[in-house]
Amino acid sequence: MESNYLEQTFEKKSYTAEELPKGVYEYCRFIHCDFSGSDLSGIRFLECEFTDCNLSLVKLDRTAFQDVRFKDCKMLGLRFESCSDFGFAVSFDHCVLNDSSFYRVRLKKTLFRQSSLHDADFTECDLSAAHFDHSDLARATFDQTILEKADF
Repeated sequence: MESNYLEQTFEKKSYTAEELPKGVYEYCRFIHCDFSGSDLSGIRFLECEFTDCNLSLVKLDRTAFQDVRFKDCKMLGLRFESCSDFGFAVSFDHCVLNDSSFYRVRLKKTLFRQSSLHDADFTECDLSAAHFDHSDLARATFDQTILEKADF
């Protein structure tokens, strides 16, 4: 059974051995949490904020990120194309997204502020009006990517 979590703060929790319970998280804050290698598949995050969290190599099958903000997070090797595309909206501030893939993801107006995106894959993305404010895109791939009005 899926649970609903509303306006809760999860601080200094580790979800590497015991995973985050499946459910819908609305207006929740995750601070100094370790999700590395865990399975967030099927979980819905609505208007949530992740601050100083480790989400490296997290499984994201059908995960919903709707208006979710990531700040100071380590997010290595994520496959955002596995996420639910319904209402997908994220922003990244001072995050490390190296080796992550956004293959065919709609990222219109997405903010990447002072983030590291080494070897990130933006193949066939829609990055219209996306903003890469002081972000490092070393070896990132932009093959058949829509970059209209994107700000680098």
